[in-house]
Amino acid sequence: MVDFVFLDSGIGGIPYMTSLLEKEKEASCVYVADSANFPYGEKSHEKVVECVLSLVEKIICKFNPSVIVLACNTMSVNALESLREKFPQIDFVGTVPAIKLAASLSKKRRLGLLATHATCENPYNLELQKKFASDCQLIKRPDPDLISFIEHNAFTAKREECLKAVEPAIRFFKENDCDVMILGCTHFLNVTDVFKQAAGENLKVVDSVDGVVRHSLDVWKKSDKKTSEKKEPLLYVTGFSDQDEKNQYDQICLRYGLRFQGQLN
Repeated sequence: MVDFVFLDSGIGGIPYMTSLLEKEKEASCVYVADSANFPYGEKSHEKVVECVLSLVEKIICKFNPSVIVLACNTMSVNALESLREKFPQIDFVGTVPAIKLAASLSKKRRLGLLATHATCENPYNLELQKKFASDCQLIKRPDPDLISFIEHNAFTAKREECLKAVEPAIRFFKENDCDVMILGCTHFLNVTDVFKQAAGENLKVVDSVDGVVRHSLDVWKKSDKKTSEKKEPLLYVTGFSDQDEKNQYDQICLRYGLRFQGQLN
């Protein structure tokens, strides 16, 4: 049994787990990257739900977690409701774009959302906008190429390469007169500092890490399923094809203090 399993389509949501461990050092955590089905952002709603339900069933059987955090906006907006219906015995926490936070910071009332196609197109974002930012315009930019770069290259790339990769998105939102930019895909969290450097002072960069971590810990503390044994945080993937990908995962584990466990069987 473990306290938390963090599930994402790739390595994007690891900062959620490491941030949680900074606040609750005794929690036992496993991170599962569904690398075999990456990218999720280009899949249909039905396919996302199918992939997530199948993988969560394996996760429950293997780890018996107290809380499963969907560390992926695309998974959350498409599959969270289905997961709660199928696995009522598990507490699920989802992630959604930080539209409320962005609206609280914007003076121009023009918000930029950088995310996957699936997240940008999901009607749930319109609900968030109506509820928390009804007086704001939401300028959306799906960016699958940048997400792929972060998944496959960012951890071994030079700083200059990362800055060059994020520059088109920064330029897009500045040209559209946005003063706040929302990192709406968890992959972007691994290069938040790069985004902030490229954005400069006139474009604020926000994400949902603090809110998700606080909520995850609140849910966990109310649960009667907690482990009493501190364990090293682990990283599993659902597949990798070559040594370059293995090297990337080794670099990720070195950066975040995880132990790579290979493929989830």
